[in-house]
Amino acid sequence: MTEEYFSEVLKKEYGGVSPKELSPLVLAYIGDAVYELLARTSVIAAGNAPVNKMNASARSIVNAKSQCEAYFKIKDMLTDEEAAVFRRGRNANSYTHPKNMDINDYRHASGLEALFGYLYLSGKNERITELFEGVYPLKSEF
Repeated sequence: MTEEYFSEVLKKEYGGVSPKELSPLVLAYIGDAVYELLARTSVIAAGNAPVNKMNASARSIVNAKSQCEAYFKIKDMLTDEEAAVFRRGRNANSYTHPKNMDINDYRHASGLEALFGYLYLSGKNERITELFEGVYPLKSEF
């Protein structure tokens, strides 16, 4: 996928607005997929394993508690703009949340996902990698 593709999608579906102007829940929606892909990529980078073990490793990364902890590991790395996007995502009013989950963890996870969605739609792939590796350095064990 390329920046041109994202520009076309934003132009067609959102009247050409910048990712900064999108709803934080829209950013979190795409950011969830970005974060999941990063987690799965990290898991396979750790080496070949049975799929059920790889899936369990990825689930240990992509859940509200882990994402909340990830935010606190990288929060000092964030620019003012990135921190603002995170806060918008964290403070967004989602009408649902899983009942077996701490609401603060869930909100921090939503903020982190919004940040990753914003960076992705902004074409800042190197920054996404830098932040993710701030939590899960390549070749680490999960």
